[in-house]
Amino acid sequence: MTSSSKALDGGWGWAIVAASFMAQLLAYGSPQSVGVLYPEWLQAFQEGKGMTAWVGSLVAGVGLIASPVCSACVDNFGARPVTIFSGVMVSGGLMLSAFAPNVQFLIFSYGIVVGLGCGLVYAATLTITCQYFDKRRGLALGIVTTGTSVGAFIYASVQNELIVLYGLDGCLLIIGALALNLMACAGFMRPLNMPGYYLKQKAALERNTEEQLFEKPSFDDLKITAGSTTTTPEKPLMVKELLINIEAKELAIQTEKKKGSAWAGLAFMKIIKKKQQAYSKYMQSMYEILQDQAMVAFCIAIFLFSLGAFPPVLFIEDVAQSQGLIEEVCVIPLVSIGAISAGVGKLVLGILVDIRWINSIYLYASTMFAGGVALLLIPITKTYLGLQILSSVLGFFSGNWSLTSYITTKIVGLDRLTQAHGILMFFGGFGIMLGPPVVGWFFDWTQSYDWAFYFSGSCVILGAFILFLFTLPCWHRKHSDNDRPDVHYTSNCDKVASVA
Repeated sequence: MTSSSKALDGGWGWAIVAASFMAQLLAYGSPQSVGVLYPEWLQAFQEGKGMTAWVGSLVAGVGLIASPVCSACVDNFGARPVTIFSGVMVSGGLMLSAFAPNVQFLIFSYGIVVGLGCGLVYAATLTITCQYFDKRRGLALGIVTTGTSVGAFIYASVQNELIVLYGLDGCLLIIGALALNLMACAGFMRPLNMPGYYLKQKAALERNTEEQLFEKPSFDDLKITAGSTTTTPEKPLMVKELLINIEAKELAIQTEKKKGSAWAGLAFMKIIKKKQQAYSKYMQSMYEILQDQAMVAFCIAIFLFSLGAFPPVLFIEDVAQSQGLIEEVCVIPLVSIGAISAGVGKLVLGILVDIRWINSIYLYASTMFAGGVALLLIPITKTYLGLQILSSVLGFFSGNWSLTSYITTKIVGLDRLTQAHGILMFFGGFGIMLGPPVVGWFFDWTQSYDWAFYFSGSCVILGAFILFLFTLPCWHRKHSDNDRPDVHYTSNCDKVASVA
């Protein structure tokens, strides 16, 4: 506990922040600037906008939908191995996309493979950052998640130039090679708490050592070579509570002693029963998390915000071209403007949420409302300058993604952060996955983006009202008699944010 407390809010934690920032930049640079690639795919494959939009929606949504699985991988294997594996997935998916013969293949290689790799990076970087920071967690998460925005800003311009110089295939190959640097970022992610997989491995080693102590040594082992002065250094004993629970340890010892087929079958049935109990306990924990009214409202708000606010990332360049405001993508695309604004928003909102008297949930609801208004103004904007301003405004308020881990921690606590954040990202990923195809289908039906963005803006504003209304203090006063006795609040803001 002493070493963990010393590591919080400083020291190596800032190296973790820098490595996580670069990891998100390398992983999300191309997916967040997919709007530059979208017109090229439309021209290359001659598919409908609704079908082609699945590529951009899946690359952003699959990783979030798989967040519970990604979070479980981080819990069991740690942030470093998961980040290394994600580097292989992101790089391989991008390079494989360079050889895509059709949109369906691109949906798999770019949408699913790269999307899952990005989901692993996101879960690993956010989890290890939350472990290293407490009082400055909002600022640290703001810096880390800014990596996606900076990556989108850089990659949008870089991909545009690479397409001109080397074509679409060459662009994807070069971007995929850059993604291999995720493995270098993983080297800095020193674990603060040992993950479950390593604890089990150490438990097995200690168990074998204890059994060897009670075995009678052979005559050859007692022989000492003449003139030998080497001694074996003593190995410090590990703390048993951190290694394995008592029931699993006793089961493993019994399985090793009883080699018969009957005993092996009985042990196998016991293992299955233990797994069923673990899964049921996990599902019970998820059910308890979803019993929290604030958490349910936050999940619904995240879904509606993702459904409405993500499509401009994919379609904003095509909106400008379809309205005749610009003939081709500019040197600094609209995607880059929105991305750098999102980076500024993440930093500013990360600083604001650390202020004691600011309620993080109401701050998030306010950013959702402002982003919804910006979406409603896109159809009535008839100048390229207006689209630039709206892209900047929408990007700034889209920076509220940096608040998700902070708000989730406030609602359910740090102990349940991984599970709750996985649930939250599932809803967000589902909204992101549905948003762009819906907007593309609106255009295919009406040959206009107007109704699509009216729909998107309405969804975001509805989510803001739901989050605001269901987290009012009056709900807590109404159910004050049913508060859990084991929850202690330090301030009224914490009380409102938790809504026990």
